[in-house]
Amino acid sequence: MTDKLPTYKDIEQAALRIRGRAILTPLLENVQLNQQVGGRVFIKAECLQRTGSFKFRGAWNCISQLDPQINKAGVVAYSSGNHAQGVAAAAQLMGLPALIVMPEDTPEIKKANTKSYGAEVVTYDRARESREEIANHQAQRRGAVLVPPFEHFDIIAGQGTCGLEIAAQTTAQGIVLDHMLVNCSGGGLLAGIALALSENSPATRVHPVEPQGFDDYGRSLKSGKREKNEKSSGSICDALLTPAPGEMTFAMNKGRVGDGYAVSDAETEQAVRYAFDVLKLVIEPGGAVGLAAVLSGKIDVRCKCIGIIASGGNVDPASFARILVEAPQEGSK
Repeated sequence: MTDKLPTYKDIEQAALRIRGRAILTPLLENVQLNQQVGGRVFIKAECLQRTGSFKFRGAWNCISQLDPQINKAGVVAYSSGNHAQGVAAAAQLMGLPALIVMPEDTPEIKKANTKSYGAEVVTYDRARESREEIANHQAQRRGAVLVPPFEHFDIIAGQGTCGLEIAAQTTAQGIVLDHMLVNCSGGGLLAGIALALSENSPATRVHPVEPQGFDDYGRSLKSGKREKNEKSSGSICDALLTPAPGEMTFAMNKGRVGDGYAVSDAETEQAVRYAFDVLKLVIEPGGAVGLAAVLSGKIDVRCKCIGIIASGGNVDPASFARILVEAPQEGSK
C-alpha cells in the first residue's frame, strides 16, 4: 500500500482540480489572541470551507476523476461526519449516488447534512462493529468505488491543497511559520500539509494535535510504529476518533513531522467557546484542538509565529449551546 505515495506535484494537480469548487479559505489573525499568548497565531479557517470542513478538498480531488458513465454505481465511504459530507457533496456534483457508513453516535447535524446532499446513510456501533468491513461489503455488493477518509492517494493529495494555500498566504504577508499545528485523526490532512510545507516552507515544523486518550498519532511518532487507541469512543472530538494512524499517512509523516500534542475535552471546550467569543468563528470540538493546544500552553508560542487549522464547523447545535454556557471563559478559574 505504501509503494506509491503522493508527491508535491500531485498536490499541485489537486489544486487545479479543486479550483472553482473548493473555497480559498482565509488565514486569520486576531490581535486579542496574539496579545494573550505572546506570539502571532494564524488560523486557517476551514470551518468556512464547502460542507463545513477541509474534507471536501480530498473528496472532490478523488471523485471528480471518476467517469460517471463507468462508475454509475457511485461511491461508498465511511466517516464520523465531515468526510461523509465532503463525499456526499462531491458525488452529488458529479451526479453519482453515494452511500455513507456513519457511527450511530454521530451528531445529528452531520447525519442530516450528509443526507441533504442526496446520500444514503447506514449507521454502525463504533464499539462493536467495523466500519471498514461494512463499507467494503456495501461497495462490493453495489459495484461502487470505495472512498476512504484518509488512506487514499487522491484524498491525501487533495488535503495537501490546504497546505499550499497556507504557504502562499503566509508568503504574501512575508511570514515564516515556526510551527504548524494540524488536527489529526488518520493523518491525511497532516500528511498533505506536511508535504506541501516541506516544499514551500521547510523551516516550519508540523505537529499533530489530538484528544487525550486518542493520541495514537503522537504515540506512533515517538515509538516509530503505528500504535492503536485502547478505546473507540469517549471524547467530544467525534471527528478525531480513528483507531490508529493510516499506513500511507504514517509512511509519509514518519520523519517529516514533529512531536504530537494532546488536549483534554475541557481544554477543547474552552477553545470552542473562545473561538465563538473572541474570533467570531463556529468551530466543532474536533476542529478546535489546535487552538486548544495554543490556549492551554501545550506549545510555547511566545515570540513565535504559529499556524493552526480550524478544520471543521459542523457542531451539533445542542452541544454547541451547552459548551457556550458551561465552558469557562479563557483566563477564568
